[in-house]
Amino acid sequence: MKSSAKKVELASVDDLFSTEESRADAQREKVLEIPLSELHPFKDHPFKVKDDEAMMETADSIRQYGVLVPAIARPDPGGGYELVAGHRRHRASELAGKDTMPVIVRNLDDDQATIIMVDSNLQRESLLPSERAFAYKMKLEAIKHQGARTDLTSAQVVPKLTAAEKIAENSPDSKSQIKRFIRLTELIPELLDMVDEKKIAFNPAYELSFLKKEEQVDLLDAMDSEQATPSLSQAQRLKKYSQEGHLTLDMMRVIMGEEKKSDLDKITFTSDTLRKYFPRSYTPQRMQETIIKLLEAWQRKRQQQHER
Repeated sequence: MKSSAKKVELASVDDLFSTEESRADAQREKVLEIPLSELHPFKDHPFKVKDDEAMMETADSIRQYGVLVPAIARPDPGGGYELVAGHRRHRASELAGKDTMPVIVRNLDDDQATIIMVDSNLQRESLLPSERAFAYKMKLEAIKHQGARTDLTSAQVVPKLTAAEKIAENSPDSKSQIKRFIRLTELIPELLDMVDEKKIAFNPAYELSFLKKEEQVDLLDAMDSEQATPSLSQAQRLKKYSQEGHLTLDMMRVIMGEEKKSDLDKITFTSDTLRKYFPRSYTPQRMQETIIKLLEAWQRKRQQQHER
């Protein structure tokens, strides 16, 4: 009687182990040397990559030691790779004359990539207000897509963290400050540039963000005609009149034309006004020291005359 059992071929022990090893190897992240030309910037990357002194120092370091920390990228459907973290290292590698850089390639969805991109940059000390504002906004939207509770104004007490609280966990800013930064994204580019350039302080800028876009454009006109930027109290009044529907260009000019208390306590001399009284070799610091000494001598002389 013939056996009905089928012949079964068993894999060898070597085959079993090599299969497990290859699976583990496939899942393990690898550092690849990828041509710089195949690495594209992250879409709407909010952080500015400048050829400043810090960039030149990074380029010198890469020229000497190479890129020590690999960048992170994801496959780009259009070809090449989209940088997630490492935009400054990419630019520094270009300046250093490199053709490739070490990169870890990960399969990330848009939300995962956005969160990694933001978190990898937020700890930098030299971030501009505009960079921090748009980075927080992008991360907030990514967390919303991931299903986080996003009612930032709710007073309900629930165990689940709000989106802003989740951001604040790994951020140097508090939840309330994060929301204030995000408000800055409502400013028109010209006003936001002035915040970055420290021509408008953060607190007045926050108040101005509540103005309608057309009102912000008019404010630029009023600031230019009065050669002034708004203080906090002026910005708060501009916001109040805007919300009441009474803000006009003429009212803006009146408010911006007010003499600020800080201006009343300040006397300004231009360099050209003072230069004719000093030798060419005098620096502004030396000119100031000389003026102070002369004023002190003048004050002593007046006191002596008063005592006679």
